[in-house]
Amino acid sequence: MKSFLTEIKGRYGSGDYEGDQFGGARGHNGNGLPTGLPNNFMFATGIECSYPTIDNGKTRRDMLAECDHYNRYKEDLGLVKEMGLKVLRYGLPYYQIQQGPGKYDWEFADLAMAEMQRLEITPILDLMHFGLPDWLGNFQNPELVVHFADYCEQVAKRYPWVRYYTPVNEIYVTAKMSAKDGIWNEQLKSDKAFVTALKHCVAASIMGNQQIAKHRSDCIIVQSESAEFTHELRAEHTPAVQLENLLRFTSLDLLYAHHPEGEVLNYLYDNGLTRREYDWFMAGEPPGYQIMGNDYYGRNEKIMLPNGETVVSMDVLGWYNITRDYYLRYKKPVMHTETNVFDANEGPTWLWKQWVNILRMRKEGVPVLGFTWYSLIDQIDWDKGMATKTGTVNACGLFDLDRKPRPVADAYKMLLQEYGQITIVPHGELFEVTERPATLKVEV
Repeated sequence: MKSFLTEIKGRYGSGDYEGDQFGGARGHNGNGLPTGLPNNFMFATGIECSYPTIDNGKTRRDMLAECDHYNRYKEDLGLVKEMGLKVLRYGLPYYQIQQGPGKYDWEFADLAMAEMQRLEITPILDLMHFGLPDWLGNFQNPELVVHFADYCEQVAKRYPWVRYYTPVNEIYVTAKMSAKDGIWNEQLKSDKAFVTALKHCVAASIMGNQQIAKHRSDCIIVQSESAEFTHELRAEHTPAVQLENLLRFTSLDLLYAHHPEGEVLNYLYDNGLTRREYDWFMAGEPPGYQIMGNDYYGRNEKIMLPNGETVVSMDVLGWYNITRDYYLRYKKPVMHTETNVFDANEGPTWLWKQWVNILRMRKEGVPVLGFTWYSLIDQIDWDKGMATKTGTVNACGLFDLDRKPRPVADAYKMLLQEYGQITIVPHGELFEVTERPATLKVEV
């Protein structure tokens, strides 16, 4: 298989990546938060927009279609405004828009983006959410990197008013579900396929970020990634589970040029990552202001029992403890980018529990920049990872599929009323709100 570096060299004339090419901001050295928001803390929601394929590519799961957003986008965006929220995680349907090299269909995207602009909603624009256009195949394809970068550039040129982006949503989950768990897209179940998907997704995010920064040098990248952990209840821990608890960092290690542990590096080399590719990832961070978004659902924290059975732990460590591990590793400003619970009656309590986690993190001086209840409306079949199309409604939205409020909507409004004027971080003087391009404030 060709390396993604070969594709990059063929498109851009060089496979070299120097990092921070258009600036870059690390840790506490600037962030450039949105103007016009009260104290700039980003209270947000999101519209579920996943679009992987299942059934060996025969069936496309498009949550925007299944939840009727294409027909009701104005109503849905109006609900964001009605909630009093100014920030929205929003994913354009990439698989529909890029119809071939240099060929795009912007019809729906233009309508939705114009409505957001009219309502003065600040989008965190999600450019790839678990799926690809049919013509690109799947995440084993090294050409993905350059074609996705082209798409990112076109988005940045078409919507120059957008500053916030998530180039590739949940890179680790994308690679794992598609190439190791055998559920989505290529539906493979091998370590080699997982590493291939992982490196292609990270490289796509980096190159897409580069193209965005060419046109929006003050771009803010909110990298949404799942906050995972498995508790192994065995007197002697097994290497496989311990390796899994390290692999959860791998997407961000490669993205942020952080050298992983030796056993992880050996795993990557054993499963197809080349030394040249590794050196490319370690050359530096992507450009722009980087925010580490951590998604936390009780169901992505697990307990492995002595007999090998795995059960959902629901909030043993919680967002605070797991995200703190990520923060100490990367020292990035943090955002809680996704959370929900499938029982609508438990929604308000879960919302407050997440907020307690945020307040505790902020009390320790960690720069938490925002919070997201995900999603605006209920979802479908996420209780089974969209692996089969049964139409099960997951009652996790602020609103149901009839656009009637769930109890958590009132709880969120109460939270906004009480905390809507909080400062961005406990030590706000560490940050500079600026419209200038991102630059390193100190030599790293």
